[in-house]
Amino acid sequence: MEPVLTLADLDSWSFEGTALAVLGHPIKHSISPLMHNAALARMAVTEAKFSSWRYFRFDVPPDDLPNALERLHAAGFFGLNLTVPHKVLAFDLINRVDPAAMPIGAVNTLRRTVSGWEGFNTDGYGLATAVDETLRIGITDTPVILLGAGGAARGAAVECLQRGCRSLSVANRTAANREALLQQVAAVAPEIPLHGFNPAAPPHDLPEKALVINATSAGLHVDDPLPIEISALPPPAGVYDMIYNPAETKLLAAARSQGIPSANGLSMLVHQGVRALEIWSGATVPVEAMATAVADAK
Repeated sequence: MEPVLTLADLDSWSFEGTALAVLGHPIKHSISPLMHNAALARMAVTEAKFSSWRYFRFDVPPDDLPNALERLHAAGFFGLNLTVPHKVLAFDLINRVDPAAMPIGAVNTLRRTVSGWEGFNTDGYGLATAVDETLRIGITDTPVILLGAGGAARGAAVECLQRGCRSLSVANRTAANREALLQQVAAVAPEIPLHGFNPAAPPHDLPEKALVINATSAGLHVDDPLPIEISALPPPAGVYDMIYNPAETKLLAAARSQGIPSANGLSMLVHQGVRALEIWSGATVPVEAMATAVADAK
């Protein structure tokens, strides 16, 4: 695994290949370097130029992000991934934002240009591809019940609406946050019905055969409460939890006990990474190399 670097390491930076990196705070838990470097090693077998590409990780506190983006650009880094808490912070710090990422208000992938950084958001692609791969559910024309109203939920909501879900129901205990999210995404696909509800009291008219997506942090710790009681919903078509560590959250365990198809967020991590590396390299990325590296790391 790549060591955890800081901006101080740039004072003596001398890497001569194509440098990529992930920025976060904290970052020591990130397995993105394993995933990307495994893919690059596979790509180098058939295209020699990728043998000089390498992916690093930097611990960057939020207050240091503007300086970090300037210094990494000056040091010649070609691509960056951003994780918590930088996805939203970077949105107003970069030169250009991909139009598809504008409604999300967050970027997780930056590509170097001569004048600065251009930003993309590959999380939605990762989510949709992962849901299709693991649950065999396409988002188009599928009703979606989304748990959460934070940044991850906003990205998921925009992706589901852009892909033409049948309806979107947002569950969040704080009414103000729930309504704010619904207002933020209402213009993405005005023809698609939007609803909000308190997960402690799900309405009786929720759609059957919905895709339930957990975009909350509930489940990261063993003592976290369930984000929603699955048994209180009409039988879902599947449950996808963006959390991948632990591999089985309480929500996924509840779905499994009721025979509902379910999957954790590991596949989303892989596919958002695949899309990021495609943006940087312009090449076909070996998904299986990334997936194997991630599976071996867990």
